[in-house]
Amino acid sequence: MAQAPDTTTAADTCTGTGTGTEGETAEAGVRGPAAPAAGRGFPSALARGGRVNGLDGLRTCAVALVLVYHVTPDLVPGGSVAVDLFFTISGFVITRLLLAEYARTGGVALLPFYRRRWLRLVPALLAVCALCAALSVTTSLWGFDGAWRAAGLSALFLVNVVRAAESGPYSDLTGPLAHTWSLGVEEQFYLLWPLVLLALLRRVGARTVLLCTAVLCALPVLWRWVLWNPDAAHRIYNGTDTRADQLLAGALVAVVLARLRADDPRSAVLRLWAGRLAWPALGLLALVAWRMPVTAGIGGWTAAWYTAGFLGVAVLSATLVAGLELRPDGRLSRLLSLTPLAWAGRNLSYGIYLWHYPVVRLLASLGVEDGRLPATVVLSLLMALLSYHVIEAPFLRRARDHAPGGARRALPA
Repeated sequence: MAQAPDTTTAADTCTGTGTGTEGETAEAGVRGPAAPAAGRGFPSALARGGRVNGLDGLRTCAVALVLVYHVTPDLVPGGSVAVDLFFTISGFVITRLLLAEYARTGGVALLPFYRRRWLRLVPALLAVCALCAALSVTTSLWGFDGAWRAAGLSALFLVNVVRAAESGPYSDLTGPLAHTWSLGVEEQFYLLWPLVLLALLRRVGARTVLLCTAVLCALPVLWRWVLWNPDAAHRIYNGTDTRADQLLAGALVAVVLARLRADDPRSAVLRLWAGRLAWPALGLLALVAWRMPVTAGIGGWTAAWYTAGFLGVAVLSATLVAGLELRPDGRLSRLLSLTPLAWAGRNLSYGIYLWHYPVVRLLASLGVEDGRLPATVVLSLLMALLSYHVIEAPFLRRARDHAPGGARRALPA
């Protein structure tokens, strides 16, 4: 049996990971006449705009879990579940933005959407790729041997494709950028899902859009059952088609919440149960991270996890996302909305995810053993801060300055 894959060997990420990859609020420009009062079938799409501080704090916790997992995997053998959480957050945020634009304008401007995605994600990623490639050709550090090839694959968001094609133990082809497999999954989702959603919005009613999203959530589970055999573990773990239910679970939450009016009795019921179930969902995810060796070969458990388990995590993640969205006044939301957590998740989680694994490889190449975890934390934070202030924030300002008037007010610097 092929060894079950890990997340590198952190986006999300959110990533993830993706990784915490969303830097916008309601980002689309206003085009055409004002949306009708019904919001074109999504009456709450505009009312639910803006950031959710609890989700930003959750990103911080998720990226911290990924970092610890990659330095001391024995401490959190299931730490890769944080990437699954990033996927669901990303699916939720992206879909909410798309629905808000549709409710406001009656359409979705795809080219500006893709441009904003590029400005948000790619410049910082290219900086990481460039440094890894430079270390590959100018040093003898074993952790960066041949990293120029990995840099090319990562820049094209193809790391997940390469890893999915490896049936045995992972090769070192993707080296210090192996963790960007999750960014490949997210980017491929970002490319396809807006097209699918826009096609649905144009051809069917809002209720059918909800039903179609739910059906699409179920299809990857069936597809994993068809594909499963021990040698297909990498294929299932890294494939966008086999992980799409985790992104679509977040999308489904966004569609459901956009469909319900604030005065709909079902909204009150959903708010009540989302608040009640958020803590148990978080506890179960923490239990998986602590006790479940997700990426190790564990016999029958591996088959169950790689078929139905991913959907189970998606359900827990979607429950947690809904709880934070619907109960911003709840105890968990207030805890995750603490200023340091929310600020780091909003501004640094993507940078930490990008830089932490090259830092891990660098320290290992230099023979650093004692204190590797705190050293990784410090160096990753420093690189993330540098990335945010020198690369990410300027490009976000550029995205805001080139957006239509309505979006300029919505996009944060």
